[in-house]
Amino acid sequence: MSQSAEYALSPMQTPQWPGDGLTRIPYWAFQREDVYALEQTHIFQGPSWHYLCLEVDIPDAGDFRTTAVGDASVVVTRDTDGEIHAFENRCAHRGALICLDAKGKGRRDFACVYHAWTYDLKGKLTGVAFQKGIKGKGGMPPDFKIAEHGPRRLKIARLHGLVFGSFSADAPDFKGWLGPEIEPRIGRVLAGRKPVVLGRYTQVLPNNWKLYVENVKDSYHASILHLFFTTFELNRLSQKGAIVVDETGGHHISYSAIDRKASSAGGEYAQQNIRSDSKYRLADPSLLQGFNEFGDDITLQILSVFPTFVLQQIQNCIAIRQVVPRAPDRTDLNWTILGFETDTPEQRLTRLKQANLVGPAGFISMEDGCVGGFVQRGVKAAPDERAVLQMGGSTAESSESRVTEASIRGFWKAWRAQTGI
Repeated sequence: MSQSAEYALSPMQTPQWPGDGLTRIPYWAFQREDVYALEQTHIFQGPSWHYLCLEVDIPDAGDFRTTAVGDASVVVTRDTDGEIHAFENRCAHRGALICLDAKGKGRRDFACVYHAWTYDLKGKLTGVAFQKGIKGKGGMPPDFKIAEHGPRRLKIARLHGLVFGSFSADAPDFKGWLGPEIEPRIGRVLAGRKPVVLGRYTQVLPNNWKLYVENVKDSYHASILHLFFTTFELNRLSQKGAIVVDETGGHHISYSAIDRKASSAGGEYAQQNIRSDSKYRLADPSLLQGFNEFGDDITLQILSVFPTFVLQQIQNCIAIRQVVPRAPDRTDLNWTILGFETDTPEQRLTRLKQANLVGPAGFISMEDGCVGGFVQRGVKAAPDERAVLQMGGSTAESSESRVTEASIRGFWKAWRAQTGI
């Protein structure tokens, strides 16, 4: 039994949501094994879209990459016609992984190491070893039809070099899923230019996946928890900015921009006596010297697509974060740091320097890797208690103020709609 399940309610009891709308979040939602299983069925196997990889990860025919959609391992490929496919990394025979490599090139097919059942680049079963037996004995029965067997294949959607997939035939139109506000903001960062992967790493978090997603959507914490943000004025709640929450509640954008007409708001932070207002300075201030990439003075844009995709712009540090649930109390966070083919050498160097802002030891992101574990440990013995989400009101609507938890409430609105809880 996992630590998080130790105090969980009996899985025989149907989870009952508190009668306080979206302002009270029961801690059992981060602990229960049956809730985790329900999420796998209704969210990750249901009619949602999930980030798989970048198109540049599989540029040529025969290229492939493995990824994950919830608990499911998935293989993403490009076939000889240039089309992208994705299928469950599970042999139709006895369930072993079909592909054991994280990535590769030049493949024509995949063969399961266990019994050598083979699959083409589309995920179709093409061969069964010793299907007819040997010398007329053994083998599969005469009525066995290869075409009737194979791993599940995903629907594919592509946007601005991103590849998304869904296990559900009922998944909605992808652009309709994103809505009218999210797609342009993705395009603001990625449209019209070819990304170059500058680095990747996976961060293992000791907490439920939803705690990290809450953190991503929590604009209220950003300049309180993160000493670096406030010290160097990259993000203060007093800066010009807003929160955008889509109609479903599941997708969000948080952004802040330089307000060239406003005076310094340092006094407001000093009055709060919080740890993020400090006297620290950088030995190498060039870390903060960026370039005007978008022409709109926005220094930070954090965008999420329900349930687990994040696109960030912090100064000139562009990154994709993929949140992968592993257990009720464990999450993998996959980071992909991006540059672009059109970057000058100076711009590339700036991006590499600013990559130090994020990741497990990033000047900004290292605290995010801790606080989810603090919550998971803090609520371990309190499954029936509730978190309070009333900052900025009780609704899940867009807001001109970032002193709000509206986008977190939006996540729970979408989560409840998907899970039926």
